[in-house]
Amino acid sequence: MADTIIVDTATKIFQDLCEADTVNQAEKGEWPKALWDALEESFLPLTWVPDDLGGAGAEMADGFAVLRVAGRYAAPVPLAETLLAGWLLAQAGIESPPGPMTIAPVHEDGNITVGADGALKGRARHVPFARNAAHIAVVGTRGGEGVVALVAAKGLAISPGVGLSGEPRDTVSFDGATALAVQPAPGLDPAKLTLIAAAARTQQMAGALEKILEQSVQFSLDRVQFGRPIAKFQAVQHNLATLAGEVAAASAAADLAAEAIALHGVDGVDADVAIAKLRVGDAAGAGAAIAHQVHGAMGFTYEHTLHHSTRRLWGWREEFGNETLWAERLGRMVAAQGADALWPFVTQGS
Repeated sequence: MADTIIVDTATKIFQDLCEADTVNQAEKGEWPKALWDALEESFLPLTWVPDDLGGAGAEMADGFAVLRVAGRYAAPVPLAETLLAGWLLAQAGIESPPGPMTIAPVHEDGNITVGADGALKGRARHVPFARNAAHIAVVGTRGGEGVVALVAAKGLAISPGVGLSGEPRDTVSFDGATALAVQPAPGLDPAKLTLIAAAARTQQMAGALEKILEQSVQFSLDRVQFGRPIAKFQAVQHNLATLAGEVAAASAAADLAAEAIALHGVDGVDADVAIAKLRVGDAAGAGAAIAHQVHGAMGFTYEHTLHHSTRRLWGWREEFGNETLWAERLGRMVAAQGADALWPFVTQGS
């Protein structure tokens, strides 16, 4: 159960400092300094970092709950990435520095090596907010063993890129860089990072889905056609009911993954995360389509804020494994257990 004080604090910050213009200006390259400063002053970006390593020392559930709120407001800051970077550094006992952070590699095939002298070699693509980050937490190898490294972003070769959300998705070359700190991290690799990052994205997506449901219901009540609100038309009511079902399913699946990680860490939660990313991804596709149908032409204008959520949903569903990838993995997990284990697997926890 998430701490309501932490969630309330995050909600108040986003309500006050994450308006539509904030999102639009961020997509044009303006750093939302007031928003980030308020989040950092409340220690929300370091929720997953123990207090002896410079963080808030809160529970995993608290961080996931904050991400749900951030998703609702389409927050154009690397909150999820800094949370993940802080968690990653904490696994290796490295203190988290102040300022925005991000993680690398994003893709499981990333191969970043660290020499005995701390020099890095390798490249990471589609790194979220790399150009805005002060530091990057890196999962790499040193002498064939897994390590976590803290790297200053200043001086790195960063090639700017943009995702569907309008947020930075950059390519970073680590060649020639020297880590500020390197520590062994047995059992941690890019696949484990993908696992917890996928769970984080499902919370952001669940929040965005809640937002577009709220917007669609309100628009259908406000929009009058043929003398009555379109919410009175059966076809629109059917679409809204379907959207509400998708949102409820996505919320439950995202919480399932979050609870599993809060209880067990990143070991043995592959199925929970696979189910969540798969189900929430499906809901993102269907939900965004319905929301745009309800809004009609208005929902496709730049001036309306619906696209703040739907473009992020389309982008986030592809990051850290899309539905196809997780469906294949889930299928392999089930097949590996054999036919007799199928029904217990399906009904566990019910």
